[in-house]
Amino acid sequence: MKIALDTMGGDRAPGEIINGALEAIREGSPHLRMVLVGQRDKIEQCLTGKDFPRERCEIVHASEVVGMSESPAAAIRRKKDSSIAIATQLHKEDKVEAVVSAGNTGAVVASSLFSLGRIAGIDRPAIAIVFPTRNGGTVLLDGGANSDCTPQHLEQFAMMGEVYARLFFERENPRIGLLSIGEEQSKGNELTREAHQLLKSSGMNFVGNVEGRDIIAETVDVVITDGFVGNVILKFTESIIYYINSLIKEGIKDSVLAKAGAVLMKPVFERMKKTLDYEEYGGMPLLGVDGVTIIGHGGSSAKAIKNAIFAAERFIESGINQKIKLKMEAIHS
Repeated sequence: MKIALDTMGGDRAPGEIINGALEAIREGSPHLRMVLVGQRDKIEQCLTGKDFPRERCEIVHASEVVGMSESPAAAIRRKKDSSIAIATQLHKEDKVEAVVSAGNTGAVVASSLFSLGRIAGIDRPAIAIVFPTRNGGTVLLDGGANSDCTPQHLEQFAMMGEVYARLFFERENPRIGLLSIGEEQSKGNELTREAHQLLKSSGMNFVGNVEGRDIIAETVDVVITDGFVGNVILKFTESIIYYINSLIKEGIKDSVLAKAGAVLMKPVFERMKKTLDYEEYGGMPLLGVDGVTIIGHGGSSAKAIKNAIFAAERFIESGINQKIKLKMEAIHS
């Protein structure tokens, strides 16, 4: 299995990104092969002195880099030799089976759409975010690929999310919820009210409207919303996690008794950290494109990149895209 890695994407590129690839090679399947895409001299510099099976790692040169703050559409048009563009082009040519990038999210989405295209029947791709829960996580679509959506887009997100939750998280009959400001069918804006009617008659296990608290309350397996709201929720959740962690650290630091208690509570804190840490999930799949694109957090460490690569492997092995295609074919036949 070959996976292309955008080594120039992310706040900590290329060093941490390449370290993540090497960790994945050492710890993962012996069949895993990495294609490191980026500026060759910088990649080779990062590999110098590292112990890894070189036959399982190749370099593909890309002279340009898309910055994290660049306009996605403009960057993809102007920078044809960027690491993001070359990585997705390799996938288009079937030279790799997936692309992993922690770079500019908009540029990754745009490049994937341009090179890979959409699955037939899907109008817009959606980023699937996993919010940690005790039962393994709640999937939310869309996490930021589409700021403006129609009710039909939300219905398609639900279809893709249902397949993803069933195959990737092994939920037998995923419960689908539509994010709104109240559980009543009449609540919400025009978008959610119209989407509610479509989902109600979709044949999926649609449980109705859900509120923000339901995302981590384990009442549903998949939450559907537009990309504007989804991305705001993602960023707010990240800030709350960081804030809680800082409060705990400050509280422990200021008291001798708290320090002693922290030693006893260490296993609990470690479990909490593992549950809430985005690095454990690695990356988010872009559902709806005719290929496998995993988008990592901009601040991804080596651990996060390693897990994003493993997520790409699982996505390929699960056959999620094939199931989405069959689902769309059945609807349109």
